[in-house]
Amino acid sequence: MMEYFAGLDVSLRSCALCIVDSKGTVLLERELPCEVDEIAAHLNSFPHAIERIGFEAGTMSQHLFYGLTGEGFDVVCMEARQVNAALSAMRNKTDKNDARGIAQVLRTGWFSPVHMKSREAHGVRALLSTRKALLRKTIDLANEVRGLLKIFGIRLPKTVKHGSFDGVVRPMIKMDEVLAHALVPLLDARLVSYQHFLELDRRVKRAATRDEVCMRMMTVPGVGPIAALTFTAAVDDPTRFKRSRTVAAHFGLTPRRYQSGEHDNPGRISKAGDRDVRATLYAAANALLMRTMAGSQIKSWGMRLMRTKGRRRAVVAVARKLAVLLHRMWADGTVFRSETVEGLA
Repeated sequence: MMEYFAGLDVSLRSCALCIVDSKGTVLLERELPCEVDEIAAHLNSFPHAIERIGFEAGTMSQHLFYGLTGEGFDVVCMEARQVNAALSAMRNKTDKNDARGIAQVLRTGWFSPVHMKSREAHGVRALLSTRKALLRKTIDLANEVRGLLKIFGIRLPKTVKHGSFDGVVRPMIKMDEVLAHALVPLLDARLVSYQHFLELDRRVKRAATRDEVCMRMMTVPGVGPIAALTFTAAVDDPTRFKRSRTVAAHFGLTPRRYQSGEHDNPGRISKAGDRDVRATLYAAANALLMRTMAGSQIKSWGMRLMRTKGRRRAVVAVARKLAVLLHRMWADGTVFRSETVEGLA
């Protein structure tokens, strides 16, 4: 029985559609607006039932995936790196050729499907991203003020807390009319950004304390509300990982490896997957080793690594262990037990 597959090359406002049969013959090619209704209407008007629709992961993936799934289609979001490797063999890169290549990849089955996160998980990620963006802008504005004040010979202390920055700088500026005219609006903008950051920070902590899974994760030394929420929002569904060890590899915390013939060279960590999760786990591991006073086997193991491998490698190794540990706690419904962590390396 003949089967039909539809490939979509998606951009922000338009997409290229290509439909092929199970033999690879191109039956339809069309340029469409990137709207669920338009795409569904063209697919429904095709004389044969579409077996599967595929597109590579991107910013519009969630909208198209849930929209087309709601229209009754079998939709697959494919890993962008694999699709890019397949399409790189084409001589000319156009949206039309990309859609054709995606349809052929979908037909052959040589792809890895990407897990589509829930709307709740994307909401948490948006909350964390806006909090991080406001903190970054607050720091940028503070550094801009520091740099401008140096021109006038005013050098601020090396460390000024975010909450007291305005109280320290504003009296200095108001004594000089030229400085006040130029820098008070900058200080006002920084103060507003910092106040909004504090509000988002409260929302993040409130969300973590209301989540039973995050509360259990925060029993691990070094893991706070930011780390727990970032990890749960990125994983979304713990059952999609059959083994906890694969979670560390998914977030790029395992070494890359090049093996061919007599050559077998392990490298540095792959840095694949979500960069924010990797950075958050690294920060949690660093806090566990450098700041927490409570003893545990995971900390003892990390300190031994630090003496033999150096600080950075030890922190990465502990971050990898934390990824495995947090997933196992989530999957098992358990809390942190310091005496049973050693076997998760």
